[in-house]
Amino acid sequence: MNLKKSAFFIVVLIVLSGCSKGDRDSAEGVAKQEAKPYHTFKDLEAIKEDGVLHAITIYNSTSYFLYKGMPMGFEYELLSRLAENLGLKLKITIAEDIDDLFDMLNNGKGDIIAYGLTVTEPRKKLVSFTENHYVTHQALVQRMPDNWRSLPGYKIDKQLISNTLELINDTVWVRENSSYAERIKNLENEIGADIPIEHINGNVTTDEIIKMVVDGDIKRTVADYNIASINKTYYPILNIDTRVSFSQRIAWAVRQNSPNLLKAINKWIEKEKKSDDYYVIYNKYFKNSRSNRRRIRSDFNSKNSNKISEYDDIIKENASEIGWDWRFLSSQVYQESRFEPNAESWAGASGLIQLMPETAKEVGVRNTHNPEENLRGGVKYLDRMRDNFEAVEDSIQKVKFTLAAFNCGAGHVYDAMRLAEKNGKNPNIWDENVEEYILKLKDKKYYLDDVVRHGFVRGREPYNYVRDIFLRYEHYKKFIEE
Repeated sequence: MNLKKSAFFIVVLIVLSGCSKGDRDSAEGVAKQEAKPYHTFKDLEAIKEDGVLHAITIYNSTSYFLYKGMPMGFEYELLSRLAENLGLKLKITIAEDIDDLFDMLNNGKGDIIAYGLTVTEPRKKLVSFTENHYVTHQALVQRMPDNWRSLPGYKIDKQLISNTLELINDTVWVRENSSYAERIKNLENEIGADIPIEHINGNVTTDEIIKMVVDGDIKRTVADYNIASINKTYYPILNIDTRVSFSQRIAWAVRQNSPNLLKAINKWIEKEKKSDDYYVIYNKYFKNSRSNRRRIRSDFNSKNSNKISEYDDIIKENASEIGWDWRFLSSQVYQESRFEPNAESWAGASGLIQLMPETAKEVGVRNTHNPEENLRGGVKYLDRMRDNFEAVEDSIQKVKFTLAAFNCGAGHVYDAMRLAEKNGKNPNIWDENVEEYILKLKDKKYYLDDVVRHGFVRGREPYNYVRDIFLRYEHYKKFIEE
């Protein structure tokens, strides 16, 4: 390897691997080296001008998480649909706890809190709530006796709290400053007696507190019934039958000085609730117990481990060969095959990184379904594609050209570069320059242009390919450490 290439590898390694878990800067933002100032007083018009919806949520097993290389969650899926409806890109920031949600929103670090907030009067003084997404109630979460399966029902009932009056002088563990803590204080006033509260730090999620009940670390807590119900599917020892509240609305929130954004979101929610997709998404995270159990127990759930797929070790080894962050290469592999080594495309590409038969021969791969061979050959081919773009100085931009060439061939990318230059754009910048002309190569006016040598191409495919790999990488950086 020559010195020039070695230096480039080091640069890419620094740029692509230098962002640790929770990093708030996107790879595209780093590439452009520009950050727009964020205004606390920002309504829909300013958001649309920026082109990005900044959402704040919490990392847990229902809102936003990573499973088998795919970002998932009730809030994540709905946010993606909302951003698309508003014609905006989506950027998600993770808050440490409930208190942070409100502080971050009102300090201008996001446009919307996308998290299941109970609508309460004290909170209405801080934010404007959207129309509710669903209605639930708060339930007491307690642990049944160890030998509960062999006990008759009446003996189990004698050891459980079945009426809120039985909480008098008996401790409840709840997260500090949560709607659950607020509810217990209100319950004290309603029954005219003391219910001791042990506060748990605000950065401990409801799921984690429920697990403390399961493990016997605490006796009981309070949770929204739908969340408690999910946990009961994989912790049968839980009892969640005792209600501690009336029905309560669960909603998202915006700043009080964003009335137009609120109006647009409410209009979208009203429309979404009339669609089947909305309820399919809700059921996926709150009612489908089988799929929930599978996700929650998986080694490839980011809440359980620092794994993306069963091929992490192979990907790490090959990523080091090309000087990329292994999470970035994982994002490309997911894009190609969803980590299925036997995947085959309609065009004949196969394996984890989807090599065409001719390409496989070029890079010495005999069995494209062998994960080690396939990835080794894929990275070798990526390296060859990268050599086509020595004139591209910015390392992130060079990665984007490399990915596009891997997807549709270097010839078509060269055509887009020549078209970009002919029309006054920078041929060595992918973002908002060459990517615009790769899209145009499906139109006769452009693919018959004198500077075009390789003809028609469905430019939407390489355009989406590059964009989606980088966007997914942003999710991986939030959840997976290097």
